[in-house]
Amino acid sequence: MSAAERLISSDDHVDLAHPEIKQRLATKFHAAYDAALGEFGAAMAKSMSGEANGRWREQQNYQGEQHADMMSLGRRRYPAAGRIGHSNAKARLEDLDADGIEASVMYCEVSAFRYLYLLKEGNREATRAFNQTMSDFASIAPKRFIASYQIPIHDVEGAVAEVKWVAAQGGKSLQLPVFPAELGLPDYWDKRYDPLWQAIQEVDLPICLHIGLNTQMEGLARRDPTPQKGIFVGAVALSTAEPLGMLIMGGVFERFPKLKVVFVEPGLGWISWWLFIADDLQARQGYDFPAIQHPPSHYFRRNVYLTFIDEPDAYRHAVERLGVDNVMWSSDYPHPVSSWPNSRAVVNRMFDGIPAADRQKIVFGNAARVWNL
Repeated sequence: MSAAERLISSDDHVDLAHPEIKQRLATKFHAAYDAALGEFGAAMAKSMSGEANGRWREQQNYQGEQHADMMSLGRRRYPAAGRIGHSNAKARLEDLDADGIEASVMYCEVSAFRYLYLLKEGNREATRAFNQTMSDFASIAPKRFIASYQIPIHDVEGAVAEVKWVAAQGGKSLQLPVFPAELGLPDYWDKRYDPLWQAIQEVDLPICLHIGLNTQMEGLARRDPTPQKGIFVGAVALSTAEPLGMLIMGGVFERFPKLKVVFVEPGLGWISWWLFIADDLQARQGYDFPAIQHPPSHYFRRNVYLTFIDEPDAYRHAVERLGVDNVMWSSDYPHPVSSWPNSRAVVNRMFDGIPAADRQKIVFGNAARVWNL
């Protein structure tokens, strides 16, 4: 690989602290903010058990990523974990330079939409405070730090307003909840979301759905005997089939053909199999999907994108079924599996010998196109 090859990481992380967010929120809403956090934290503690329960109670950020339990291990074993750049923008930029990465799409560890909808007052104001904090972090290098702004979906009118605010600020990326049902809301095929899809389609920003905690699977989390809930974590990635199917077979892309949806960190191999099954159900087994006019794979290739980290056979899956235009590499900084500070070596190993045009799409071009960079 040439040293000049351009890299964009389509999935990295920022750790914002609640005091930072509250600094941008009127004090009259602080009590409601804290109460919502407490309500969510209590629900999480109840859903877990034993040692994991204790860890959840200790995490004041109530991180939405299920990487949280691994971070303490990572500090001892993995070079990226525990880096100051997780929460410090200047240090993050230095780490980006050290890794030879041109731009980074960043997601906050705090899944704000898990608790913002619980606020009894000041919900929209708290959403704006959260997103302003993300914007301020990215402001040190706006062409290299691509902040993903979180859009709560319980208030569709408020969500539309926030999407328009993000676009007006020059924002490039939107993050929505992966599983509406875990928030007690209808799935994404429901037409209550159509005004939101229309607004997002008009501003041409990608919808990013990052896998992580899935509270609908709390029973599995309780039963998982492994210390870091490894059985649960793997099953959450596979449960991405739920929102993928809702969006495709539920007709969202039929009604809004210009939407771009990025499933962040689900991996590639199993989705290749899923697409085969979905098409086969319709074509050979007689399953009826009345909301769509084409095979499911048609909408996938037109509207859906996937990120992966360091996955064997990634290129083969892309060529055979997913499409080279639909997959994007990521560093996953600073989680334990991150390729930092050896991303170029990892990319070179994964894609050595593949056609240069395909390689450049996967490590740079697709992300530049999806996020309008």
